[in-house]
Amino acid sequence: MPDHIVASFDQELKEIGRKVVEMGGQAERLVADSVTSLIRRDSALAQKVVLLDATVDQVQREIEDRAILVIAKRQPVAIDLREIVASIRIANDLERIGDLAKNVGKRVIAIEGEYHPAKLVRGVEHISDLVLEQLKEVLDAYAARNEAKALEVWGRDGAIDTMYTSLFRELLTYMMEDPRNISVCTHLLFCAKNIERIGDHATNIAEIVYYMVTGQNLPESRPKADASSDTTLPFPGRTTTVQS
Repeated sequence: MPDHIVASFDQELKEIGRKVVEMGGQAERLVADSVTSLIRRDSALAQKVVLLDATVDQVQREIEDRAILVIAKRQPVAIDLREIVASIRIANDLERIGDLAKNVGKRVIAIEGEYHPAKLVRGVEHISDLVLEQLKEVLDAYAARNEAKALEVWGRDGAIDTMYTSLFRELLTYMMEDPRNISVCTHLLFCAKNIERIGDHATNIAEIVYYMVTGQNLPESRPKADASSDTTLPFPGRTTTVQS
């Protein structure tokens, strides 16, 4: 970030950036805690995630207020304007990530006490690990203004989609094999979709970081590989199709 003649302008930009990093850390913790609550069947931790989402929402409002004030007062251009607009857009994505983590927490509370074999959550745990890695790396890319790292995160979005499609098929298979799994697996499908959407928001942030640093947009078509809506998904040992 270049130095400005008015030192207070530099300070205002740095403060907005600091707030975005702070919000990113909060959102990352919410996602991690929501997944932990699911794996450990910890409804108390899930309830904490639900309540703490309001804190993320509050930081988003603070970022927007500060960004609008700086635009009105400083009338920034070029890289400065991109920095400020990026902070607003990233805060919006982080707010949605917090909402999605809260949704997972609500699902954990909903399945408390139900029949819940440990093997059912392993796939959700695996996709969560990948999404959390993506989220951490894109937040690091923002903090370091590293467009190459942002581009790398953007390019790995398809891996999350592929894993989600595989998990979708696996959970449906469990449901067909044992009716006792239907309720829990339905909730897990929603959890998995929420986590996959968190990966999409991490990819959005990667696009924003790349534009913020370079002033150039990435291609509109990102690498996608979610085939969960395919009505002809194959299942082991079955020849029937699944209707959407």
